[in-house]
Amino acid sequence: MEVKKLGISWQFLIVLVLILQILSALDFDPYRVLGVSRTASQADIKKAYKKLAREWHPDKNKDPGAEDKFIQISKAYEILSNEEKRSHYDHYGDAGESQGYQKQQQQREYRFRHFHENFYFDESFFHFPFNSERRDSIDEKYLLHFSHYVNEVVPDSFKKPYLIKITSDWCFSCIHIEPVWKEAVQELEGLGVGIGVVHAGYERRLAHHLGAHSTPSILGIINGKVSFFHNAVVRENLWQFVESLLPGNLVEKVTNKNYVRFLSGWQQENKPRVLLFDQMPTVPLLYKLTAFAYKDYLSFGYVYVGLRGAEEMTRQYDVNVYTPTILIFKEHIHKPADVIQARGMKRQVIDDFITQNKYLLAARLTSQKLFHELCPVKRSHRQRKYCVVLLTAEATKLSKPFEAFLSFALANTQDTVRFVHVYSNRQQEFASTLLPDSDTFQGKSAVSILERRNTAGRVVYKTLEDPWTGSESDKFILLGYLDQLRKDPALLSSEAVLPDLTDELAPIFLLRWLYSASDYISDCWDSIFHNNWREMMPLLSLVFSALFILFGTVIVQAFSDSNEERESSPPDKEESREKTGKTEPSFTKEPSSKIPKKGFVEVTELTDITYTSNLVRLRPGHMNVVLILSNSTKTSLLQKFALEVYSFTASSCLHFSFLSLDKHREWLEYLLEFAQDAAPIPNQYDKHFMERDYTGYVLALNGHKKYFCLFKPQNAVEEEEAMGPCSDFDPSLHLGECRGKSSSGLGPRPIKGKLSKLSLWMERLLEGSLQRFYIPSWPDLD
Repeated sequence: MEVKKLGISWQFLIVLVLILQILSALDFDPYRVLGVSRTASQADIKKAYKKLAREWHPDKNKDPGAEDKFIQISKAYEILSNEEKRSHYDHYGDAGESQGYQKQQQQREYRFRHFHENFYFDESFFHFPFNSERRDSIDEKYLLHFSHYVNEVVPDSFKKPYLIKITSDWCFSCIHIEPVWKEAVQELEGLGVGIGVVHAGYERRLAHHLGAHSTPSILGIINGKVSFFHNAVVRENLWQFVESLLPGNLVEKVTNKNYVRFLSGWQQENKPRVLLFDQMPTVPLLYKLTAFAYKDYLSFGYVYVGLRGAEEMTRQYDVNVYTPTILIFKEHIHKPADVIQARGMKRQVIDDFITQNKYLLAARLTSQKLFHELCPVKRSHRQRKYCVVLLTAEATKLSKPFEAFLSFALANTQDTVRFVHVYSNRQQEFASTLLPDSDTFQGKSAVSILERRNTAGRVVYKTLEDPWTGSESDKFILLGYLDQLRKDPALLSSEAVLPDLTDELAPIFLLRWLYSASDYISDCWDSIFHNNWREMMPLLSLVFSALFILFGTVIVQAFSDSNEERESSPPDKEESREKTGKTEPSFTKEPSSKIPKKGFVEVTELTDITYTSNLVRLRPGHMNVVLILSNSTKTSLLQKFALEVYSFTASSCLHFSFLSLDKHREWLEYLLEFAQDAAPIPNQYDKHFMERDYTGYVLALNGHKKYFCLFKPQNAVEEEEAMGPCSDFDPSLHLGECRGKSSSGLGPRPIKGKLSKLSLWMERLLEGSLQRFYIPSWPDLD
């Protein structure tokens, strides 16, 4: 009311305050803010900054201007602690940042964010909770920066899932989901879920890296993989989202039918077994998160006590069905190694309980990593760690030496001594280093006591002189060595460098490749259907552009082929169709349509004009069936050819042509040289060689793969069989004389009879059973 009386609007006051803040920003002097001279050293600048930062920190100084003062102190130290920025400020009056506009924009955003605190007006005027102190108090401890995310959150996501919220200033939807987010954070964080908040205005690089381009956004991170939340922001959906991030095979459902198999798996997997007994039909989220955190060390099972048949297990292990109970089993499956029972168990209690039972009593050394954890390197004389190693052969059942070693380990458990065993047949180099060269231990078990001195494999050790049989005398000797070792560490007199252990439980290469491929496919699937489409647009644009170019190329090629066939047709039609009867099909020399009409066969002449389109550039999978004829036999052979191939014209992959022997004899003879026994070898005494009759030959030409199939007319086959004995005569006998003799013996045959078996040959052609003759390249027709 007072503002209205003075005639000054509140909008004018806002503008006035902004102008004053901008002027104060322009008058910013880092030397004056820190109270140091321009010749001050880095040590003086750092000392002044620490003093002022402690004095003006907003958590300690309740002055209304303490926050702005602290921001100025931090900004001044940022400039003066960097020699490049300090030099640029000394010469030009600013920090010389390449992203000047971006920094100014962030400053403006920050000033707008805290503007209402400097301009004291009632926030109920807009009916929105814009009190930044109240809002930031919820997310302040969860704020993430890019370096913190990469160096800490991503590696930690392999032990627990993270739930991250992307927010920004003046985000009304962020304010709307804030109560639900606060409640979910308090519950999920207590269960072991990591929480993070990214401010998109100040951490744009991190927000872009996560693929979040709008606020508010909620996403989950597990095993370094990002998954977005797409449902309504309510408590139940957030819990289901966190549960969906976890792998589905973390916890095995255990019943009275499979509990023995589950507990006996410790020997193969080399892990203790954890059983949770509870009244809930589904596995609690707390238990799943615990199983994910310790999946590399223990195997987890769940028993629903309300299931029929669970009484046998609860009775055997004395479990109170009304209270959640966790049992840990190690080498002995009939008695748990440790038990915990409590209502409303907290995550910290479960972690402490499992951490104390992460390993078996006498775990098997299956990898170098496990060796480092069970037998750490000595750090000082007071932190000595000794490993008692049993070197034994692999066996399907527990051997007597191993059972004796296990009972000895159970009776002599100490903080400074760890009992382990190694399969000597799987870790041969490791075992041979600790065993002496004598044949005393050949095929027998042995026990060594060792202490690691460095990570490079150097150890000091003592191997028992006699093989380990598990007798009482062996136990007494080993106990005497351990007692003596507490007083005199020099007992370990031998020294060696152990080789790295082979990872026995690592999957084979094929499985690793399959796992990687499945992960890659799932990532691509999530990227296409769930991630932000803005990031997918360049890839989709590239894919559709490639498809469009490919489709356009096919269309253009099809039109060009049809145009070439149309242009290659001879201008004058030499022959007209000849009809032999109403039921006999006829032929045409030029293509009239792609689909043959009833009663017609499309046959074109193979000339130098049509040679390229009908053969050389023939589409893949297509073949051109070519009839060889002469001018005198043209009409009769074409009629018979059309009759024989008419039933095969329905196939779109077959084209029919004819070749004039009078014009292109040399081309045909060159082609037949690649066919076995198809063309005779020229003979200088054969004056009739050039008169060889090839009429009635049919060639099936595959232009793309450069091969052909050959059909020889029936009279030619009989003629060659009749000429066979001529090869036994004197070479001076002319081939023409032999031909004359044979032909005179066979008698005349009608020309149409040459193609009498062409239909059978065509069937074998379509079956692919004909012999193929390959050529390096198609010769020129002329």
